[in-house]
Amino acid sequence: MNPHEISITVKAQYLPEQSDPDNRQFAFAYTVTIRNTGTASIQLIARHWFITDGDNEVQEVRGLGVVGQQPLLRTGEQFEYTSWATLPTPAGTMRGEYFCVTEEAQFFQAPIPEFVLVMPRTLH
Repeated sequence: MNPHEISITVKAQYLPEQSDPDNRQFAFAYTVTIRNTGTASIQLIARHWFITDGDNEVQEVRGLGVVGQQPLLRTGEQFEYTSWATLPTPAGTMRGEYFCVTEEAQFFQAPIPEFVLVMPRTLH
């Protein structure tokens, strides 16, 4: 088993009350669950996102921690947080990576699988 292995799952949803389609603002919330499936305790230090809108424009977001925290996860523990993003189009994707460190000061990157941000089509 890899000493520093984590699983990452993401659920996204459209936020109609925070969106303004007439002004090309589409808001989405996403909930990320990070689970330490390895044998070493790890700490999430930083994040790097690639947010691609429906026009194929890419915005990069980098920063320390997630939602103001740098969670320490022992083997089997998980951390869940919810954040948000806005796009100028009703659909897009996000992917990225977390930068982590083990208690033995081994740095590694954990890829965040691509997920879709999409406004549900509504019939009138």
